[in-house]
Amino acid sequence: MQKTFTLLLLSLFLQTISSAQTQKIVSDAPVYGKIDITDLQSKTCEFEKDANAMVLSDKAELYYDDNLNIIVERHKRIKILTDAGKKQADIRVEYYGGNRYEYITGLQGEIFNLVNGKIEITKLDKKQIFTENVDKSRMAMVFSFPNVKAGSVIEYKYRQTINSMTNLPDWYFQADIPIRYSELITTIPEWFYFTMQQRNSQQFTKYNRSLESRSLGIGSGSAPLMFSQNITQYVMANVPSVVHEPFMSSEIDNMQGLYFHLTSFVPPAGFIRNFSETWAKVGGTLADHEDFGGQLKRKLLGESAIIDKAKTLKTDDEKIAYVFNEVKNSMKWNNIDRWYTNDGTVKAWEKKIGNSTEVNLILYHLLKQSGVKAFPMVVSTRDHGKVNPAYSFLYQFNRAVVYVPVDSTKRYILDATGKYNCYQETPANLLGSYGLYIDKENKAYDLVSLNRTNPVKQVVLVNAQILPDGKMDGTASISSYSYDRFSRVENYKTNGEKKYIDYLRDNNNSLSISSLKLDNMDIDTLPLNQTVAFKQELTGSDKNYIYFSPNLFSSFRANPFLSENRVSNIDFGHTRFYNMTGLYKMPEGYKADALPKSISLVMPDKSITCRRTVAESDGTIVIRYIISYDQPLYFKDSYPDLREFYKRMFEMLNEQVVLKKA
Repeated sequence: MQKTFTLLLLSLFLQTISSAQTQKIVSDAPVYGKIDITDLQSKTCEFEKDANAMVLSDKAELYYDDNLNIIVERHKRIKILTDAGKKQADIRVEYYGGNRYEYITGLQGEIFNLVNGKIEITKLDKKQIFTENVDKSRMAMVFSFPNVKAGSVIEYKYRQTINSMTNLPDWYFQADIPIRYSELITTIPEWFYFTMQQRNSQQFTKYNRSLESRSLGIGSGSAPLMFSQNITQYVMANVPSVVHEPFMSSEIDNMQGLYFHLTSFVPPAGFIRNFSETWAKVGGTLADHEDFGGQLKRKLLGESAIIDKAKTLKTDDEKIAYVFNEVKNSMKWNNIDRWYTNDGTVKAWEKKIGNSTEVNLILYHLLKQSGVKAFPMVVSTRDHGKVNPAYSFLYQFNRAVVYVPVDSTKRYILDATGKYNCYQETPANLLGSYGLYIDKENKAYDLVSLNRTNPVKQVVLVNAQILPDGKMDGTASISSYSYDRFSRVENYKTNGEKKYIDYLRDNNNSLSISSLKLDNMDIDTLPLNQTVAFKQELTGSDKNYIYFSPNLFSSFRANPFLSENRVSNIDFGHTRFYNMTGLYKMPEGYKADALPKSISLVMPDKSITCRRTVAESDGTIVIRYIISYDQPLYFKDSYPDLREFYKRMFEMLNEQVVLKKA
């Protein structure tokens, strides 16, 4: 509707368009079909030596056509460096093809190979280009280049038409392989006012702005109307691939890129159209959308049996637990995340499978009908990226969940797509971001910060006897709470007991587990209690000395922060608390020769503490570690302090006890 109205306005004066270029922005991107032989001869990426493939050039020109459609002309060229890099020749271009909102034309591709010192060019066979329907809104153009080998260079280009004047696509200067040259050129009439979110730690290699004068004829005998277009060139060169670092929030949060948001449209006729969305407007859009708000009251087949039983339960918590488990256990998530429904809740319920929004809008509907005060909410999963509250944009979200505000201090965020989720815990992959709840009846829509205030606990108790032949024999009790509980239950049920025992051993070949018992496996409101009987060969021991490490069955086997540099923030997701206690009975005829000292380590900002207490009594050594994390997020600027703290903490955790024969 917005575009139709705007076009009607512009038709009052827009008859012909001619342009008089006043300045030319020069691109250094290669021309399609022409290649420098040195690119075919090269065998490595100069700025990332171990890369299997690299993008030689990725260029897009973005502009508006006469009908105010957004046009993107893209040309991408990729060098295959090794056999492992050949998968980069399998291309998938996704777009919103439903109702031809977007469409792709002019797709061409070719592959360059060096054969006997000469360049051989093979065109992409258009019969090998396939169009895939992802869902009713999204489509994908899929194709693979033939005869690809190490040394090949592939390239393709296409024109994408977006039937909108507001939704400029994002542009990423970074990818999972290194990019030698990345360029975006935008040409935007002065009537359009965009805000731009810029995420880049690397400086632009080239940044140019220019004006292009254009004239509009308003009819016979009328003086032409002059206006300008803003042309901006953004270039980055030698951009390394995205580094996957421990405790990194997501790839998308750390990719260097540009994001555009139209705030207003001021055409020559003087009419001003404001596109500055508020979160309330975004919520209203969702409430009125057929594939979201239109699904909320749809009656489900056989729903009365669930609703009637829920109404017999006394408390809201009982109702929530019952309905949540009914939906979680009966519906299968198809592993697709969208903020909208595809088949709709009625069909998804009948088929017992659906995307994340279908599953959770079904959950919302049944809770609402059962008398629970609940609201649908849109969120962004961790791998989709965190929601920036400063940019009220629907496409920041990719999933619906259910929001239940219990009181001023307590709320539930329910997601029935995870078979090991608990209604009392906000899913871990949503923490540290925001959700937008939809109260359609009262036309109330607002952002809610998603976090967990209480730390997640893990308690380990080891009770062992040191034998004179240099072995340890004992039991361990491990209590895992919250997210640690969920991940361990999933690990055990998915991979089986043998692999779970290997997980507990954590690649420690000197450690063997003879029995394992798990309690509370199916009671998700209680901790998972694991009782382990184990034996360990105390390597390095001899006739006179026995050495052992008291760091057993903990989550601190290997230091994740060994790298000297860090490019992303450190996101633990939530606060944590660890209590690890070991009781070690010394063998007859031995005494403690070297015991670790009681000590406390504290981060400079006091956000992490690690305390070790050591005592000896009646031939038993008692060692306890208390580790507490008071904040979930650390900016990369604080990495040197965090790295140094972890270095000292792991030295402390791995410090050995030495027993000497008397």
